[in-house]
Amino acid sequence: MKNNKLATTKPAASTQRFLDIAEIRDNLMMMRDGTLRAVILVSSINFALKGEDEQNAIIQAYVSFLNSFTFPVQIVVQSRRLNIDHYMEKLSRLEKEQTNELLRMQIADYRDFLKELLDLGEIMTKKFYVVVPFFGIEKTKKGFFSRLMETLSAAPNIKMSQKHFMQYENEIKKRVDSVRSGLSSIGLATIQLETQSLIELFYNTYNPELAESEKLVDISKLQMAE
Repeated sequence: MKNNKLATTKPAASTQRFLDIAEIRDNLMMMRDGTLRAVILVSSINFALKGEDEQNAIIQAYVSFLNSFTFPVQIVVQSRRLNIDHYMEKLSRLEKEQTNELLRMQIADYRDFLKELLDLGEIMTKKFYVVVPFFGIEKTKKGFFSRLMETLSAAPNIKMSQKHFMQYENEIKKRVDSVRSGLSSIGLATIQLETQSLIELFYNTYNPELAESEKLVDISKLQMAE
């Protein structure tokens, strides 16, 4: 008699059940505990090239920025290997299509230079984010074992009414404006990530290899099945 054990085995729980994000909408992340998060993409400053006076001014402005908030913020630096395969392919096509011999040789030299540079080591790109939270009702402090059990178990999904969502949305927007204003005083450009950008951020973060070959569809082009 054949063993049907494999056929009746239930599939393992989806990893998505253990993520803290319940939903992404209206440019915000709704967490499973009912709190909200906004993500701000921040430009960088070449601090080493600044003069001493400029460096001191930036440091002082950054200290003032951190001390100006009554709520926590999370600063995230994401490093990723820079993939220029498509750019190299484009250069190869341009080299073959180029009729001017001098330009063709210059493109070939430039492509060889990039290839040699990549062979020496991986080129990394960095992106900087500031995560702004809004908790609504402050949570009570929990013990170590309670927090450990929450980490190991699937995150609960707390539903939020549209009324509460709109109320929280207005509050977190005030925080986002305050953070962006503080960063602007340091000389940094900022932009709040929209819904599509947030989805792409986490898709690329959790699927770095897959993201290179399979790009996400623009959510505005998706249609709900009736």
